[in-house]
Amino acid sequence: MTDDAEITSWALAAGRGDQESATRFIRATQQYIWRFVAHLISPSEADDLTQETYLRAMRSLPSFAARSSARTWLLGIARKVAVDHVRAATRRPRTTQLSDRHDVPDAGGSAFDGAVVLNDLLCSLAPDRREAFVATQILGLSYAETAEVCGCPVGTIRSRVARAREDLVAAVDASPWPARRQRGSAAS
Repeated sequence: MTDDAEITSWALAAGRGDQESATRFIRATQQYIWRFVAHLISPSEADDLTQETYLRAMRSLPSFAARSSARTWLLGIARKVAVDHVRAATRRPRTTQLSDRHDVPDAGGSAFDGAVVLNDLLCSLAPDRREAFVATQILGLSYAETAEVCGCPVGTIRSRVARAREDLVAAVDASPWPARRQRGSAAS
């Protein structure tokens, strides 16, 4: 993984018009941003939201002053894109979908099945808790970086992550999934 200093230097150079640096900046951060918005909103919308993030970022690069790392700055933009997406979706008339959820996998399920269950669990979290949990526990941001991305104090992020963990444990303990029953019977 490319370090933050190098990514930030590419962002600064891209802001001055260096196309090669812009390409490096996008390549170094694209998968990271995709994962972030996929966990905040949904994998099916992550491509579009990632593209929107980069459209906004590229327009703003000339004014990027590197007061934070470029990665943190870009995650802040991605967060705003996700919030705007949710706001726009709540204004649109709702349609009925055939199914938003997948069948729960059996205990011998594949890694894909496990990812589906994880995504379902993450989607069950309150948005502010999901955002803090994904940023710190999945993307590996520090609490300080996450606080900067989310625009709130570090203590708030710590609290949101702790509550998200509690919510996830409660959801798993309450689930009818075979993996949970196995875990519960092993503890007996």
